[in-house]
Amino acid sequence: MKKTLVSFVLVIAAVAVAQQPTSQQSTPSTAPGAAPAQQTAPAQTPPTGQAAPGQQTPPAGQAAPGAQAAPQQPQQKKEIKDPAEYNAYVGAVQQTDPNAKVSGLESFLQQYPNSVMKEDALELLMATYQQTGNNGKTEEAANRVLQANPNNLRALALLAYTKRAAAESGQNAQQNLTQGAQFAQQGLQALNTAPKPEGMSDADWQKLKTQTSDIFHGVIGLAALQNKDYKAAQENLLIAVGDNPNNLRDVYPLSLAFLEDKPINPQGLWFIARAVGLSNGNADIVKYGRSKYVKYHGSDQGWNELVAQAKTTPAVPQGFTVAPAPPPPSPAQQAADLVAKTPVKDMSFADWELILSSGNQQAADQVWNTLKGVPLQLKAQVINATRTRLELAASQDDIDAKRADLVLDMAAPIPLRDMPKVGQEIAVEGIPVSYTPNPFVMTLSKGVLLQAAGPKKKAAPAHRRTRRSQ
Repeated sequence: MKKTLVSFVLVIAAVAVAQQPTSQQSTPSTAPGAAPAQQTAPAQTPPTGQAAPGQQTPPAGQAAPGAQAAPQQPQQKKEIKDPAEYNAYVGAVQQTDPNAKVSGLESFLQQYPNSVMKEDALELLMATYQQTGNNGKTEEAANRVLQANPNNLRALALLAYTKRAAAESGQNAQQNLTQGAQFAQQGLQALNTAPKPEGMSDADWQKLKTQTSDIFHGVIGLAALQNKDYKAAQENLLIAVGDNPNNLRDVYPLSLAFLEDKPINPQGLWFIARAVGLSNGNADIVKYGRSKYVKYHGSDQGWNELVAQAKTTPAVPQGFTVAPAPPPPSPAQQAADLVAKTPVKDMSFADWELILSSGNQQAADQVWNTLKGVPLQLKAQVINATRTRLELAASQDDIDAKRADLVLDMAAPIPLRDMPKVGQEIAVEGIPVSYTPNPFVMTLSKGVLLQAAGPKKKAAPAHRRTRRSQ
């Protein structure tokens, strides 16, 4: 691809994700780590500052579904014993206006920097800043949470998520994905050792682990894809897609991790077909996927059926495969096919070159015995020129490579006024006298420049000398 791989991924992902139904997307306001601004205030502490028997601990902000805090050590009940501190915390928590809540929480944290509720207050501050749409303050608050607890899952998930989102919006993709992957790696380590928070059901705990795993592995996988570490990208994105098979933002990069690897893994054809469906037929994804399918399979037969199947089937079916295209014929076989189907006089110069350099001596002799000693007129591009010899490229491959495949010894020195320039296309005539097969060069004698643009008998068009199966 002409663009860097990650640029291609991010540009297409941004377009395609915008086409997804809202239910399939994670937006900054609903990413794990986003707690709602509303909370239930804890019961009032007795005037003595001691918690009453059976009193609930002042709660932190409730997380969005499946995005609750997961402390790394066995959780202990938190009690605010100072009535003034308790009232300050409850007063901040109970604010319904986000800006007032931010102000109250900031004031509480400044006044009680060592409060037992510090981490809880910072989590709620992070969520409230996110509610206000202040991305800078949200990220700042998340980092403050990590200063209080480096293993806080909600903060790590939010930071990994926002770094990826920034990269996908075109903001310093390399830097943001690298930083996002660092937060994600830290999050996976925390997730592996985190105990279930007190009071959380097994179902909610599993939901939290699945959601954060999806985020962490997705960011790590995309960063690996950016660095062309295809195996690491496959490993991590497979986990993310297993967690959420409807997330185009992971399904599409996963397809590239398989399809850009060498050799192509046909699983990638399934995931790119799945991405076509999830993106509602995004034109760029369709074009890329179909081209990869044709290159691997040899034709587009079965492509539409694969897209239809993948659209309604989240997981790769057991035993799924796509038959690879048969290998292209060898040069010797191509040479045999050419001489069997096409008269030598009707072949292009590129065809002659293929046959004479193919290693098929029988086919080469048949062509050369027809060509040698017979004047040829053709067009070619000048590679080098003197008054007595022209070095020319007559096949498109050699024109592109700026390599001479034809040497024309002139019948007489070229007049200075008629000297061709390097890179110029000219029409010439000469008599083939010899050739070398590898690297291929045909030598012609008694060369002349033709004034007419077209040849008298045959103009050999500049064709590719190799034929590739489609």
